[in-house]
Amino acid sequence: MRVLFVTAPFRSHLYVQTPLAWALRTAGHEVRVACSPRLTEDVVRTGLTPVPIGEEVDLGDLMARSEPERAPAAPAGGRKSHQSDYPLGDPTAELASNAAGWRTLFNPDSSFDDLVAFAELWRPDLVVSDTFVLSGAPAARRVGAAHARMLFGADGLGQLRTACRAQWRAQGSDWDGVDPLREWLEPVFGRFGVEFDEEAVLGQWTVFPMPTWVWRPAGIPYVPMRHVPFNGPSATPSWVYRRPERRRVCFTLGLAHREGRGHGVSASPREVFDAIADLDVEVVATLAPGQLPPGLRVPDNVRVVDFVPLNDLLPTCAAVIHSGGAGAFAAAVEHAVPQLIVPNVYWSEKWWGPVAMASGLEEQGAGRYVADADGLTGELLRSELRRVLEDPAFREGAARVSAQSAALPSPHDLVPVLEGLTAKHRYPA
Repeated sequence: MRVLFVTAPFRSHLYVQTPLAWALRTAGHEVRVACSPRLTEDVVRTGLTPVPIGEEVDLGDLMARSEPERAPAAPAGGRKSHQSDYPLGDPTAELASNAAGWRTLFNPDSSFDDLVAFAELWRPDLVVSDTFVLSGAPAARRVGAAHARMLFGADGLGQLRTACRAQWRAQGSDWDGVDPLREWLEPVFGRFGVEFDEEAVLGQWTVFPMPTWVWRPAGIPYVPMRHVPFNGPSATPSWVYRRPERRRVCFTLGLAHREGRGHGVSASPREVFDAIADLDVEVVATLAPGQLPPGLRVPDNVRVVDFVPLNDLLPTCAAVIHSGGAGAFAAAVEHAVPQLIVPNVYWSEKWWGPVAMASGLEEQGAGRYVADADGLTGELLRSELRRVLEDPAFREGAARVSAQSAALPSPHDLVPVLEGLTAKHRYPA
């Protein structure tokens, strides 16, 4: 087969797709990765072949302007948020807002033209699209390829579409007339002589690289896969392999925030350092220089490093504090490390997944959903960290979810599944 992956303009999203892309390649299939121009060298460094599509955009600036901070800052009553909260207001208005952001950030018009042109030249059998990149469907349909989505975290798009359809039915609306995605994408698809429908948005099936207990909407055909963490090409410092004298705790904000492309306000290093300064632990904080506030005093028990591969660091750790990024979450699950998750502020995390991961993890007894970032205090984090370090139930819970994850199909196991689904679902060319 020829398999065309379409990734979002983030290394973190690319790295979720990389193990499956390589599993297909080592099984003898041809693989290409369509990406924004700024991600081309990152694809090269994975050993895969990039196909740049669309014009270059200043993603950091666009993200800063695409969605202003808005109320509510957190759920009412001081309770923690849950993924199922998010479409409870007006899901159609939420979809319209998100569609505007997705169009600007991930789907410039030129990316549709470029991807369809490449598909017509290369003739893929299967197109696997990041859930936020919507050019994969017309490219697949134009050449008769099967089309699948691959998630990065929670299925926010599937959740929002489900909520919108329920709202439209309740209102007796003609959904063709009120669907913001149709309003945007139907003319785009029409340029290539293909139809827009629900399958174009959600794919013929969806690869779900998350534990099965991470919340997801019903009624969507998911294909589960174990998330094999990929950290990118990097060297590991020798001190990582030496046994720490004290319990080691990792603090990381993830790749997107390192690159200045995180969405929303994240946990402050100052609050985290205040929380752990007097604890008998060794903290490894993986922070880029720009993530440290000017004048911040680093406690004696904190080692600040620019980057360390989590696949090597986490096996030496007793706990990890992070914002709910898919890479840190998956690495901690794989290595059975209890997690303390502090998602970004409530409004910014609606469709990315950290809240679904944090809630599910807490329900499994493998960690704590500490608070959204705007509700975090040093005292709260210190209390939760002590609890996780001192109660062996969290280590047992982490071992349990690690074993559950290991039982899911690996990327290698998924190859024959994708071969069968592709043969079944190819469009008539």
